[in-house]
Amino acid sequence: MGLFDLEHHERKVYSQNGEDGVLEAIFAAIGVTNRFFVEFGCEDATECNTAFLLEQGWQGLLMDGAGISRNPRATVRKEFITAENINFLFHKYGVPEAFDLLSIDIDGNDYWVWQAITYRPRVVVIEYNAHVPPGDSKVIAYDPAFRGNGSDYFGASLRAMKELGEQKGYTLIHCKRTGANAFFIATDALPASFAPRPLEEIYRPPNYLNRGLRWPPDRRRVMIAPASRPPAGWFQFDVGS
Repeated sequence: MGLFDLEHHERKVYSQNGEDGVLEAIFAAIGVTNRFFVEFGCEDATECNTAFLLEQGWQGLLMDGAGISRNPRATVRKEFITAENINFLFHKYGVPEAFDLLSIDIDGNDYWVWQAITYRPRVVVIEYNAHVPPGDSKVIAYDPAFRGNGSDYFGASLRAMKELGEQKGYTLIHCKRTGANAFFIATDALPASFAPRPLEEIYRPPNYLNRGLRWPPDRRRVMIAPASRPPAGWFQFDVGS
């Protein structure tokens, strides 16, 4: 399995769509280290990006605002994730500084939370806002209490995510055909033969539930250009304190 045709590897076991197959292909290509994951926004852990990994003996941290698990292999920690608390939560639950997989799907502050994380996963799966054209770098204004309202005002565009990934040392390699999740690999973990594709080739438009569905527009709020510095009130948790 390679990293050049990941759309053909999309396969659902327990994931919402084809994430299970894509992750299988990625780790077949780059290998694994500690087989540790972090996923937040996992709901009850029955239909998420790491349930299949748990079945294969991986370990990790699952967090969700409801804190409910209907998966006998999974414990879901009840936590409301913000940019301010994410590094503290990683420390609280013993997340190693470097690990194999991070999955972020909180329908809102995904960009800001990833920006805040100081830990080093090798692979990142993160929801992007496919309603924004691929040429635009846009993100929602940071609000730690943000909750989605079922509109197209959430998260960040694929270009904003790609630019953030590059700042953090990651390469964008794939977007799901449903236009929901983007996959990044730490650039130093990529095979020497890997040649990145242009963003416009990777981008997929909204195709939710594989039925071409979109979220309705939010007429009251407008996405903004990403900030060059953390939002006001941000603090970085010092794991050595």
